[in-house]
Amino acid sequence: MSRYRPFKATERQIAKRLGGERHGHLGGADVVAGWLSVECKHRKTLPKWLKGALEQAKGNADDGQLGLVVLHEHGARHDDDLVLLSLADFEQWFGE
Repeated sequence: MSRYRPFKATERQIAKRLGGERHGHLGGADVVAGWLSVECKHRKTLPKWLKGALEQAKGNADDGQLGLVVLHEHGARHDDDLVLLSLADFEQWFGE
């Protein structure tokens, strides 16, 4: 009996939007799209502070600027910081 798994639907949608293929069922990256190796995480809700930080970054961006958030863990190297931006902005700036 098959059970609906929302993370699979998320992987399929991301693969479609990025012009790639879902590989999550094969192991390794969830989605492979050319130069992109994508790990998809599906959650019921995302932290409000995280979404708020992105809204703030986008709100502060002038025309022609990409609003993004850099997440830094205290004591960690900045090379390991994470960059967060919306999928729509990613597609607009880096898509075909």
